[in-house]
Amino acid sequence: MSALTAVAKVRAYELGRAVPLATRRHVHVSDRPLVFVPLSMAGEANAPLGCLIGTDEAQPRVLVVQDPRNRTQRFAFAAQLAEIVLAYVDGCTVSMVEERGKSVFADAPQLVVANPGGVEFTRLLGRSTRFRRTEGEWPVAPTVPVLGRWLTWFAESTEKPGASTVLALTTVLCRHWATGQSALEDANLAALMGWIAPWDGLTGPCAAEQAEDPAIWPPAGPATDPDFDNGVLAKLIAAYDRALDDTAKSTAMLRMLAVLREQMQPTWHLMWKAIALLRAIPPASTVEKRWLRDRQDFTAIVEYWRDNPIPQARVDNAVRAAQRLDRLERALDEVTVDAAMDDELAMAEFRLSGEAFQGSVVACDPVRTDGTGTRRKLRPHIVVATADPLRLEEGATVRSSARPAQEATVVGVERSADLTWPARVTLELRNGMGRRLIPEPGTVPELGERLCYAALETKFAINATFPKREETPWTHGGPPPPYEPEQQSTMDIATEDWS
Repeated sequence: MSALTAVAKVRAYELGRAVPLATRRHVHVSDRPLVFVPLSMAGEANAPLGCLIGTDEAQPRVLVVQDPRNRTQRFAFAAQLAEIVLAYVDGCTVSMVEERGKSVFADAPQLVVANPGGVEFTRLLGRSTRFRRTEGEWPVAPTVPVLGRWLTWFAESTEKPGASTVLALTTVLCRHWATGQSALEDANLAALMGWIAPWDGLTGPCAAEQAEDPAIWPPAGPATDPDFDNGVLAKLIAAYDRALDDTAKSTAMLRMLAVLREQMQPTWHLMWKAIALLRAIPPASTVEKRWLRDRQDFTAIVEYWRDNPIPQARVDNAVRAAQRLDRLERALDEVTVDAAMDDELAMAEFRLSGEAFQGSVVACDPVRTDGTGTRRKLRPHIVVATADPLRLEEGATVRSSARPAQEATVVGVERSADLTWPARVTLELRNGMGRRLIPEPGTVPELGERLCYAALETKFAINATFPKREETPWTHGGPPPPYEPEQQSTMDIATEDWS
């Protein structure tokens, strides 16, 4: 936990409500997200119990597995889920647009789950369905392996910082608000929302305390409440097992559907409320850039699977693993810099550490030139007075969030020995002022202008190079063998653990 977040949590505790950690929204929120509330059965590895899913708060689809221990019913559930998910994904492939000289889909799917547990459920369900056979003994519906590939793609996209194809709401909300409770308590969506948007006139602590009662606010899943499992669910499954005819089974199934819907409905509405809260925050300027990359990734995977309908490997080979790590490190570095330049509260972390400073321009020489070299160059000097702690030395390169494309070099730092007056930082501006020796209007900060400068830049300026797959060095296992379908028996595949 950073110092700023710790202070914000203390402040939230004092006020009895959540306080903002961001002034801008740093994720894309789709106009038509696919909201997914899964439940799994306790004691069974990722055994789906049921789910609410849909793109319309007023019309969710309810799917239920009458007996989660029955693998045939599990795959029937997967087939029903595939019908919904694949239709939603296909709806994002209707139109294409030109972006930066390339054709990409105008939209991309966005899956919204309540918490990281929902992401893990999605990953495991994808892992357990993408390798299934559609022919021979113990076949599954043709859409089930396709569903598995897409669920795996969704789950893997959560590893990439800044990606918005999957939103785990507790994680996203905690990035934008601080509460007065612990991180473990923040993992409860109802308790978290109780601090952010308390209901019935309650304070944050009172709403969060009420949210911890599973009788009022059932768990957001995928795990269910143990009392519900023992006192309600076990009886419903037993009644279904004891049913002797289709009428009795249908009655038992309808009872189970109604009870599970009642369990998931509060979370369903709470998730849509959270989505509305996120939509109300103005998006950061770089959100659209990252969403374009999500659409590019979506376009690439759709085009790849059209020609190569091969599921993702269980384990990456050495080259692919190194490439993935490189992409994730680059993405994290870029998102960190972008968030700070977009959001003054994110920048405050770097001001506290001395990597950034904010102040007012107290002196300016906008037409200063540098005569060294073959021709004179426009190099204005400005002096910024700041009370922030400084750890920047002469020669450091800084940028302002007001003019992110303009680089400046620290050429002098004048500090007061007794800290009785603000430090004065002299900066030399190097670009972004036009091609003449007189700067274009607005390109040089004016006297009295308040600015924030930071020594933040992406660390990965040069693209990493990796060997080809067939050139994997022996130190990393050598070239991996070509892909071949696994020669498992149909019984092994049909009875494989869903985890």
